[in-house]
Amino acid sequence: MEEKKAKSVGLNTNRFLTFYLDEEIYGVDIFDVKEIIAMMKTTPVPKTPPFIKGVMNLRGNIIPVVDMRIKFDMPEVEPQMYTAIVIITIENKNIGFIVDKVEEVVNVEEDNMSAPPEFGASVDTRFIKSMAKQKNKVIMILDLVALFGEEELSLVQNLSKTISDKG
Repeated sequence: MEEKKAKSVGLNTNRFLTFYLDEEIYGVDIFDVKEIIAMMKTTPVPKTPPFIKGVMNLRGNIIPVVDMRIKFDMPEVEPQMYTAIVIITIENKNIGFIVDKVEEVVNVEEDNMSAPPEFGASVDTRFIKSMAKQKNKVIMILDLVALFGEEELSLVQNLSKTISDKG
């Protein structure tokens, strides 16, 4: 059974780490994921946008941490049992994303991928790279660079450098 499964992961298959924010399921390309860790304390950094929870020291590396709920204009919640930090590499820099619950790694055939719906000019869906149909779920695949935009991404990425330089 395992052998057959491995063979079916061909060139037309995409692999995503899926996670929940509230009741919604999102995915990021598995190749962008460095690791998943349990929620840990972050050090707040003054004068940063509200979605930046601060920075954390992970094995000697200072990593900026973003609360995805706040980034998506969802109500902030206290960390729960399944709250996790997904360490993602964007443009060669590591950033931690706080998510409600990591779900699983899914393989999605190209046939089950589609463009995000267009809601018109009033709804910003640029951060959704594509939609993946998986079993009875629809997973929103995030475009992390588009989610932040160049200015915000620079700000988040430079946080670790600024903190490291001061330390």
